[in-house]
Amino acid sequence: MTSNSVVFYVFFLATFLWRAQGILERLDAGEVVIGDGGFVFALEKRGYVKAGPWTPEAAAEYPEAVRQLHREFLRAGSNVMQTFTFYASDDKLENRGNTQRFTGEQINEAACDLAREVADEGDALVAGGVSQTPSYLSCKSEEDVKAIFKKQIDVFVKKNVDFLIAEVCDGHKTNSPLGKTLLLPQPIVFVSFSFSIITIIIAVSFSPTDNKLRLQNHLHTFSPTALEPRILTRWEMQKYARDAYNAGIRYIGGCCGFEPYHIRAVSEELEPERGFLPAGSEKHGKWGTGLELHTKPWVRARARREYWEKLQPASGRPFCPSMSKPDKEMLLFFT
Repeated sequence: MTSNSVVFYVFFLATFLWRAQGILERLDAGEVVIGDGGFVFALEKRGYVKAGPWTPEAAAEYPEAVRQLHREFLRAGSNVMQTFTFYASDDKLENRGNTQRFTGEQINEAACDLAREVADEGDALVAGGVSQTPSYLSCKSEEDVKAIFKKQIDVFVKKNVDFLIAEVCDGHKTNSPLGKTLLLPQPIVFVSFSFSIITIIIAVSFSPTDNKLRLQNHLHTFSPTALEPRILTRWEMQKYARDAYNAGIRYIGGCCGFEPYHIRAVSEELEPERGFLPAGSEKHGKWGTGLELHTKPWVRARARREYWEKLQPASGRPFCPSMSKPDKEMLLFFT
C-alpha cells in the first residue's frame, strides 16, 4: 500500500463523512479562524504524557488535565478545539509495550467529549484528529490499514465532530520533492512541522532560519526532550501570525511546542481583523505594556513595541552554541 493511497483514503473518508459547514462557512465569510496548539508536548511537560510513545491516554486517565488545557487555549482565542487523539489507534497503543488500560476507542471518545465540553463554553468548533498508524509502517495489508483509520473515524462520526484533520500522515521515503494531489469537494490544506522550512515558519513554535542546517538542527533534538531553548517568543509568534495572514492564510493554528500564550499572541496580532481580543488578554499588555506598572525603571523602559520587535533572544547559557550539531546518522537522514 503506497503512502499516497493511505493519505488519500483518510482524506476521502474525512470529506465523505465531514460535518464541516461550520468551518467552511466561517472561512467563506472571511473570518480568521484560530486553532489550538500542541497537546502532546504541552501535556508531556505537565507530567501527563510519556515522551517516546507520545500516546494520549491522558484523555481517559487524567481528563481534568486535558480539559484545563482546552480551556487555556479557548481563553487564548482558539476557535477550534482539536481532540487529543494523536496516536490513539490500537496498534500504536500496543506496539510500545505499554500496559494498556484503555482502548483507542475509549481514549478517542473521551477526547471528543472533553473537546466538545470546552468548545461549548465558547464560540468554538471541534476538530477530530485522525492519526497515522504504525500498521502502515509495519507493511500490513491495505485492508488492515484502512480498518485502523476507519475505527478512528467511526468515533468522530459517532461524536459528531465538526470536521476532521488528518495528522502527520507521512511514511514516504524519498530524496525527491513529493506532491500529493487531492481531488476533493471541500478541502482545507494543513501543514505541519516536518516537511519544509516554510511550514516550520508558519506551523511550529520552534525557531527557524533560512537554511537546511537549522531544520536538521532542531529536529534532531526532537526525540531527546531538549527543545525548550528553541521555543519562539510571543513576539516572534505575533510576526508569524502577521506573515501568515499577509500570505492569505485564514486558518492559523499550532502544532508541537505551541502553548496557550503562543495562541494568545496570534489572537492579539490579528485583533484588527477579528475585531476583538481573547479573554486571556485581560492579564497581558500588548507589546509588554503591562511592564509600565513595574517598580523598576529599566523594566518599565521595555514596555514598548520597538523593544520587543528588535529583541534577539538567546539562551544565555555559558558555552551554549547558537546551534547544536547533529550526529552523523541524523545528517544522513536529512540529506
